[in-house]
Amino acid sequence: MAIRWGICSAGKISHDFVVGLKSLPDSEHQVVAVAASRSLEPATKFAETHSIPRAYGSYQELSRDLEVDVVYVGNLHGQHKTAVLMMIASGKHVLCEKPMTMYAKDTAELIAAAREKNVFLMEAVWTRFFPAIVELRKRIAAGEVGDVKFVNAHFGFRVPKRSDRLTEPGLGGGSLLDVGVYPIQFATMVFGERPESIHTTGWLMDTGVDETAFLTLKYSGERVAHLACSTNLRLKNEAVVVGTKGILKLPSPFWCPTKLETTSEVLDFPLPEPYLPTNFQNSVGLRYEASAVRECILAGKTESEVAPLDQTQIVADIVESGLQTLGVKY
Repeated sequence: MAIRWGICSAGKISHDFVVGLKSLPDSEHQVVAVAASRSLEPATKFAETHSIPRAYGSYQELSRDLEVDVVYVGNLHGQHKTAVLMMIASGKHVLCEKPMTMYAKDTAELIAAAREKNVFLMEAVWTRFFPAIVELRKRIAAGEVGDVKFVNAHFGFRVPKRSDRLTEPGLGGGSLLDVGVYPIQFATMVFGERPESIHTTGWLMDTGVDETAFLTLKYSGERVAHLACSTNLRLKNEAVVVGTKGILKLPSPFWCPTKLETTSEVLDFPLPEPYLPTNFQNSVGLRYEASAVRECILAGKTESEVAPLDQTQIVADIVESGLQTLGVKY
């Protein structure tokens, strides 16, 4: 049975998401509508590019489309809350790009709204659904590396030129909200709980948002995660899980991996070819989270066991703690 997708925002990541969807069978996924926020023109162009039947010039129109089962929210994260609440109020299931919101309290509000309405809601932590990550979780659960004691993950790059989306506080700029969520959600996935303590250091841009942040998360049972994110430093962009019996490593780009290195072998997980060029690396891999959403909805689930809402809240709380420590104010 196919689930029918509506796309909220006609931007770059929405383009890539639809490219990922188009790599899946039509019998399972159909994109039936797309909406832009203030004008019909970009939605119409997007619809023509991807052969989508209906285009809307407002999110309200998309929310009222009775043929849409689930909405992918891909607009700027400062706009997520309004869009997600609108879709939930209309009884739509929602997959929302990360970070779900700019504030931990707003994330809690969205979670509460979805639970009250009994609709599916998931933050689009696509990383967790890549086959390499699925294999990593299996090996950790099987005890292959023993007791996991240490996680190291980092995501850093140099912004080639000034980008309002990354630098302006009014748009939720900064490294923690843009890329820091990736190492934070990875550590949260591995340890599966809230850290006992959070230590953050780093520095800000002249606009007042964080340019670079380093976090040390201490967990119960003498376990630690060292994480880093930056929009001005080229980091190795790897993730490493260290246990008492071995190590598992995701080489760059760990957030959309096609390889997993163990103590004895390197496993390859190639991606299918996209039918159109994508804006971001390995974006056809967005197909994996889309498949997981479909499975959850068809099973009558209102959240994913792989990306549960309680962990979404933990990640939001860690990000907010880091921003407060660094003195970022939106």
